[in-house]
Amino acid sequence: MPYKVKDISLSKRGILDIEWASNHMPVLSLIREDFKSRKPLEGVKVSACLHITKETAVLLLTLKAAGAEVYASPSNPLSTQDHVAAALAESGINIFAWRNQTEEEYYWCISQILNSNPSITIDDGADLTVEAHKRNIRVLGGTEETTTGVVRLKSLEASSQLKYPIISVNDANTKYLFDNRYGTGQSTLDGILRATSVLIAGKNFVVVGYGWVGRGIALRAKGMGANVIVVEVDPIRALEAAMDGFAVMNLENASKIGDIFVTATGNYHVIRKEHMLLMKNGAILANAGHFNVEISLEDLNDITVSKETIREYVVRHKLVNGKNVYLLAEGRLVNLVCAEGHPSEVMDMSFSLQALSVEYLYYNSKNLPIKVLRVPSEIDRKVASLKLESMGIKIDKLTYEQEKYLKSWEYGT
Repeated sequence: MPYKVKDISLSKRGILDIEWASNHMPVLSLIREDFKSRKPLEGVKVSACLHITKETAVLLLTLKAAGAEVYASPSNPLSTQDHVAAALAESGINIFAWRNQTEEEYYWCISQILNSNPSITIDDGADLTVEAHKRNIRVLGGTEETTTGVVRLKSLEASSQLKYPIISVNDANTKYLFDNRYGTGQSTLDGILRATSVLIAGKNFVVVGYGWVGRGIALRAKGMGANVIVVEVDPIRALEAAMDGFAVMNLENASKIGDIFVTATGNYHVIRKEHMLLMKNGAILANAGHFNVEISLEDLNDITVSKETIREYVVRHKLVNGKNVYLLAEGRLVNLVCAEGHPSEVMDMSFSLQALSVEYLYYNSKNLPIKVLRVPSEIDRKVASLKLESMGIKIDKLTYEQEKYLKSWEYGT
């Protein structure tokens, strides 16, 4: 099997980590056993551009158990867990991934997995899908994992350039309500704490963006005793944040009082030099969005007199005004660069959706419109039901009379 990883001798540790994740991903484990017996993807080439973590490994090995020929590359130059990549190479996955890649190396890896001429693509951020479109590779269908990727793909669709159907796993209820909110909320705080070991309680914690990711971060920071400030451009989300009990203000005012700043918008240059120059001495900057564009690194470097790496992935920037600010993870995803990403129990649902969506695409792609599509509701509900079952939770069912009542118009006061 072709592969390129940092050190294949790390595989033993990676195998143990994958086993740990698998034991905490019961839904995906059930799907893997089903796939293993049915082989629904026998001989199908699947190329996946995802964060190479222990949880991703469980997904890739599930697809391999289904009979697929699996190729993988990272969706971020800094997020690969090298021991996991080594274990996947040993397990027969065609993987091209290592931590701390250059941009050239990153796209070389994507090129390698596209050279397989995949039938199905799995993406996180849309880099793989965009490259497949540029190279006019014939693909039956694909999936997309994250909000940023969905935005890019909907733009591709709007310009009539989308060439194959994409299922937006990100828009499934069992993804964004849990992965985006609880997964990112916990793992972002985990990343900040591992990188800095600062006390969260009592800090002014600024969350820029109040989508599902921002909601989760704000909730977890509040739970650790922070004074949470939300910055938004959408009036409805800003109002929601205010009624959720958070202080809401514009970024100019938040910049003057914030101790820790986390961007979660999926947008470009949200924190700029005019904000950085207002910040306290010692302010910490982190990003939870997919790409490293939310904190303007160009602006930060422009107003930096000197910089020094003082801890792993913690760089102190001395600014022209004499103050210091600390940038975490080079402005990339703090939860994956400085920590291990989402907990396995959350990724259990997201990657179960991925596995079932790949199967659905393979058998139904000819009948699907070339659009960005939602996960079929039956898959979404199946994952939720299996997750509840794995947690030992039983819920009620509607009676016949209740179902009839909900479908009728005759019953009144």
